[in-house]
Amino acid sequence: MKPVLLFDLDGTLIDSAPSILAGFAAAFAEAGMEPVLPLTSAIIGPPLMQTLSNLTGGADAATLTALADGFKRHYDNQGYQQTVVFPGVAEMLASLAALGLDMHIATNKRLLPTERILDYLGWRRWLRTVYAADMPGRGFKSKGGMVAAQLADLGLAREAACYIGDRQEDREAAEENGLAFIAACWGYGGFADARPEGVALAATTPGELVAWARAAVGRPSGRQSA
Repeated sequence: MKPVLLFDLDGTLIDSAPSILAGFAAAFAEAGMEPVLPLTSAIIGPPLMQTLSNLTGGADAATLTALADGFKRHYDNQGYQQTVVFPGVAEMLASLAALGLDMHIATNKRLLPTERILDYLGWRRWLRTVYAADMPGRGFKSKGGMVAAQLADLGLAREAACYIGDRQEDREAAEENGLAFIAACWGYGGFADARPEGVALAATTPGELVAWARAAVGRPSGRQSA
């Protein structure tokens, strides 16, 4: 059975830190506020409102909404175009698609910028579905819940599915749903410093994930057409 691959986005496929941090800086400057935490890649991962709550130390709803609006104005319209692709990721996705693998996105990012980024990068042709934290009418309470819904909606076999991410939260989402987990150690979630044990793969480069996938489908290594 061919593996089915569900990917996290931020920190796994893309380095969105420069564009996201610029958006937060613009939002706080517009509001005349200072964040209580440094604007570093360490804050990236949770949904927008949770991150803003962390950055303000727990501001009231009106303040968080105003900051979110400021962030969206900057990030959704031009900031997302500053997104950086991790080296080898585009080639990885092309190679996995050439193997005929079913690929999906499951991200805490909002749906609008996610889709704009995927379109901007030209990756939508390789991805069957995109699930995001704020999908209309869904109300996911966690990434694990989102992955569970994606599996159920699409009828994906858990024994074939793998979740690929760069953070412990991603590993927990996989384990919660009985999925194999692949650690993207090239990302900025900390796995490069402490390689996880007991996972399907701890990949230091996107190429290692491609090699794993070729072995899983019984395809020898070598040049693959994209």
